[in-house]
Amino acid sequence: MNTRKLNLLLAALGLALLTTVTASAQKVEVIKYKELQQLRQQPNDTLYVVNFWATWCKPCIKELPYFEAANQKYKGQPVKVVLVSMDAVEDLDSRVKTFVQRRGLKSRVMLLDEVDGNSWIDKIEPKWSGAIPATMVYNNKQGTYEFREAEMTQEELNALIEKYK
Repeated sequence: MNTRKLNLLLAALGLALLTTVTASAQKVEVIKYKELQQLRQQPNDTLYVVNFWATWCKPCIKELPYFEAANQKYKGQPVKVVLVSMDAVEDLDSRVKTFVQRRGLKSRVMLLDEVDGNSWIDKIEPKWSGAIPATMVYNNKQGTYEFREAEMTQEELNALIEKYK
């Protein structure tokens, strides 16, 4: 095979690979507190597991696979896992999307674009200091709610979901 044909073949393969990766890349929704509150006020009979995390938080990264496993375990059931990134919106492309893609996250991922935590943290949970990881579990139709400001093990997360599912 001559060099020109080889280069064309490599270029075509690279384009096909890039198209496949781009098409399968997980979307990261950039939201404001208002959209987070709308999620919090869902009237359906679904258990929401909302984890607040960041790419720079080692305990957060350690527990992310547990949330991904829960997302797969309860697929098809009225349980939704939502990962809310606390990274800066300026880091969306350079850190968050890259992190999500590299880790192959399948859960719904949002980036909360709010710089003044004092204006919204107490509205989510009055006892929350703002530290992460933090997890909120709720089912509005059943009136269930629990908030944890700590890293969880897979067993703790599964027990929490089973408690309210």
